[in-house]
Amino acid sequence: MSSLTDSFKNKPVMWAFIIIIFSTFARLWFLGTGQLNLVQDEAQYWDWTRHMQLTYYSKGPLIAWIISTSTSIFGNTEFGVRFGSIVGSFLTQVVLFWGMSKLWKRPGAAIWTLIIYNSMPVFLALGILMTTDNPFILCWTCAVFALYEATVPHPPGLDRDSNESRSKPFFFITFFLALGILAKYTMLGFTGLAVIYALVLMRKERLPRGFWRKLLLSLGGGVFIGFLPTLIWNLQNDFVGYKHVFYLIGASGDKASHLIRLDRVLPYLGEQIGMATPWWLVFMLIGGFGALAVVLKKKARNKLDLNNKQSALLSVFFLPAWFFFLLWSFHAKVHGNWAVISYVSGVMIAGFSFEYFWTRKGRFRYLWMFLSIFIFVVLHFQNLVPLPDNLNPTHRLKGWNDLGQQVVELEKTQFKDPSKVFIMSEQYDMTAALAFYVPGQPRTYCAWIDRRMNQYDLWPGPEGKEGWDSIYVLKKYKEAPDDELKKMFKRISPPIHIQTTFRGKPARKFTIYLCYDYNGYWPKDERLRF
Repeated sequence: MSSLTDSFKNKPVMWAFIIIIFSTFARLWFLGTGQLNLVQDEAQYWDWTRHMQLTYYSKGPLIAWIISTSTSIFGNTEFGVRFGSIVGSFLTQVVLFWGMSKLWKRPGAAIWTLIIYNSMPVFLALGILMTTDNPFILCWTCAVFALYEATVPHPPGLDRDSNESRSKPFFFITFFLALGILAKYTMLGFTGLAVIYALVLMRKERLPRGFWRKLLLSLGGGVFIGFLPTLIWNLQNDFVGYKHVFYLIGASGDKASHLIRLDRVLPYLGEQIGMATPWWLVFMLIGGFGALAVVLKKKARNKLDLNNKQSALLSVFFLPAWFFFLLWSFHAKVHGNWAVISYVSGVMIAGFSFEYFWTRKGRFRYLWMFLSIFIFVVLHFQNLVPLPDNLNPTHRLKGWNDLGQQVVELEKTQFKDPSKVFIMSEQYDMTAALAFYVPGQPRTYCAWIDRRMNQYDLWPGPEGKEGWDSIYVLKKYKEAPDDELKKMFKRISPPIHIQTTFRGKPARKFTIYLCYDYNGYWPKDERLRF
């Protein structure tokens, strides 16, 4: 298949156009056909747009800005909420191709990277789901290429020192670092990796004159601009957002009491294998260590044909981040998507590795192409895959429309005055999903019962609704209401178990309690502030 390799190198723009446009239209088709209800986090971010703030309890404001923009065009629909994810995925692919083919002069590897990007589950999901990782990954990708360009001095000229550092790349570092922090606090990790990259690079070559001064100024400026809105908001709210982050990563609270735990490592590693697929993860790890060897050893074999700057950038921005979260999983519960910062350089490493692998003889290489196409097709036609509910990761995203309709039906038939019925749950994700899927998209409430604090606790509860009735919704089947719920109402119905459906098939299960005559008591647990 040398002809395919030559075609990638000789006609990269054509291939990039085909891959990017085809994958983008596939995502548009997927969203347009309504194959999945919103992930509850997506519903929460949408609900944030109805209460625009400088930042929010668990994330920065960028996600709310994006969803607010897209829903202003396409309405408060699933497509409207998720349209930004398609734009983000499109732009990320464009930046990856432009950076690798134009800046690095490696068009063949750039095309393989796009192919891998569109067959790696983590990027397939981010191209459909409107989560904070989508704009975050775009900002991270742009910042990485800007950092690379910052290490390239001015070209020789009449009025310029050829060893003088350029200013424009540092401006982009500041801009995308600040924007990335507004998407997700993990963007702060870019600053440390950028410094490590520069230090590693110094082993073999001199950096442009003025590089360190401009780098530190750009990193400092990006952190200041990005964190300023969150700092102002946290000053006004007892730093609950920062406390939440420290608790979540195991740096404070009861999670910090155990230094080493072994029960969370294997589940986390399993998530990483699922996010990348086993084969692409192997290509990333082999390529990452190969790139690191080029930087650290004077005569290392350079099968990937990377220069010193590229080897340093890719190895530093993949290996430390990926292994840091793996090691941190020995201490605290680490969510699989936290390591997504490593997958930008990881997918590029896989692209370089697979380009080399493809040039070798043997039919085994065709297996990876088949698996790539298979994964892309399966995700976009996941409703046709005959998986049992307990093994189907999309099962929890189905049935919300049906739940919303059943809630409204109960509201109309089980209460004297449906106009004086409010809807609530005890978990933020349920509360957000109800706000989106109950017809009319009403204001919903999240009772503080046996859980951590969340964004809904910073907004007013059902104040002034004494004497009203309520519909209380929980996940799965429950048999008895919580004691805190009993304190809030004069009478509570027996549990109503609901089996929702999605396109005629069984979906999620829920429990509903009909609550009568609210007395004004609203539970709040100060011990769980973060």
